[in-house]
Amino acid sequence: MSKEYYRKRILELRASIAREKEAKKRDNENYARWIKNASSPSTKAGYRKSKIDAAARHDRQIEYYKRQIESAKDSLKRCK
Repeated sequence: MSKEYYRKRILELRASIAREKEAKKRDNENYARWIKNASSPSTKAGYRKSKIDAAARHDRQIEYYKRQIESAKDSLKRCK
């Protein structure tokens, strides 16, 4: 692969991280609203659990992108 490919890949991954952070923020706001407006305690508990699961899912995806960036940086160094 070429240097330009890895540079482009790193930029795409950074953009993916930014999108994932925005999605996490949006999901947190939605779950907070749903928890606030829930009528029963069991519904609130379910939303709280879903909120935690969704945040963890976003965090895992962000970490995956970070690992991919590090891999692309290492590959870029090997190209030189």
